[in-house]
Amino acid sequence: MGSTLPIALPALKTNPKFIFFTDFDGTITQLDSNDFLTDNLGYGLAQRKKGNDDVLSGRRDFRDSFRDMLDSISTPFDECIDILRRNITLDPGFKAFFDWARENNVPIVVLSGGMKPIIRALLAHMLGEEAVETLQIVSNDVAPRKGKSINEAGGWQIVYHDDSGFGHDKSLEIRLYARLPAEERPVLFYAGDGVSDLSAAKETDLLFAKTGRDLVAFCERENVPFTTFNDFSDIHATVKDIVAGKLTVTEAATGRK
Repeated sequence: MGSTLPIALPALKTNPKFIFFTDFDGTITQLDSNDFLTDNLGYGLAQRKKGNDDVLSGRRDFRDSFRDMLDSISTPFDECIDILRRNITLDPGFKAFFDWARENNVPIVVLSGGMKPIIRALLAHMLGEEAVETLQIVSNDVAPRKGKSINEAGGWQIVYHDDSGFGHDKSLEIRLYARLPAEERPVLFYAGDGVSDLSAAKETDLLFAKTGRDLVAFCERENVPFTTFNDFSDIHATVKDIVAGKLTVTEAATGRK
């Protein structure tokens, strides 16, 4: 392996045989922080759901729909984070999976369509500052609007990670690992739940799609192999068996349960 690979591909620095990529909102957390802000501080649930339907049907890019969602929120950014800390909780099985993954050299890479300052603040609140430092987070960012501070009304806006129709095309990060030579390539997992995960759905060896969410319907429509999960205890059990050699990724891709 070339000496530049660990820099370009941080998850390889411990020479893992498995890498776990995951969405953040609604996957690691029980509620989606962006949906919560939009429903309670922005233009509301009905308009948000219509935007999601437009993305799933191909009538609109996720990038534009998501920006409209966030632009409807005028609450100062620091207040948004405080509100989210009080209302967003961790998936009940994630902490145990996180600890197991650290002990078994399975790097966790968070790929999010949300904003890094929110993700870091919530993970630090739920897992602790030290734990957050061990996680690679690839996501969008936030910036002040012209002449404003992010911590004043109407003062912040999303800054997208790339120029894709997703704003953050999660598949781009995964492909860096997926295209490694066979002798260097780890087994790749991905967990997600919604429209921001569509670009990543076809890229890994085993996709975990959250039961009852939009990603399940997409996978069935597009014939993408997957298995469903209710919470991270389901993911933990399956990944643990695969790492132990008791189950293959093909055997695990059972579809909707």
